[in-house]
Amino acid sequence: MSSFRGDLGGLTDEEMEQFLAGNPVARLATLKPDGSPYVMPVWYQWDGEALYFVGRQRALWCEYIKADGRVSVVIDAPHSDPDEAGQAMEIPKVYMEGIATIEEEPNVGGRWVQVAEQMSYRYLGPNGPTYLVSTLQQPRWLVKMVPTKVKTWKGVGWARRYWVTDSGGPSYEEAHAT
Repeated sequence: MSSFRGDLGGLTDEEMEQFLAGNPVARLATLKPDGSPYVMPVWYQWDGEALYFVGRQRALWCEYIKADGRVSVVIDAPHSDPDEAGQAMEIPKVYMEGIATIEEEPNVGGRWVQVAEQMSYRYLGPNGPTYLVSTLQQPRWLVKMVPTKVKTWKGVGWARRYWVTDSGGPSYEEAHAT
């Protein structure tokens, strides 16, 4: 059913791959030494099995991952206004949990350069490497995260698991026009 809500439910594998090949910014949650969360917006590279992140030498989130690799990541598209016909964007969301590992400690010229170059094209277009070249002598970390849990969602509506029945309001079906 097409409506302002879009198609509700999880992304298909193909939709997830296509979405992750785009350029939304990820929000990476790490744990500080005191156990409190630390969330940072980061660029990422998805290879179909793992997320890669390139961090500057002084990036705190890299130090936090080195001490405790438990991380969560949210990647979502920005909300947009409905089009003239009232159709909403799908508003895809991907949530992942896993253990991040340090693939490279800060260095100049490591494997991180290839990953950063791929990201520079995705996020900045054909001139992306211009941004990268001027900073190639700045040491960077390479971090890899293989998700152990992946959840996806699209559309404008609640997942059925959140709906409380018999609360005096409309049914899930009525509220979501299904």
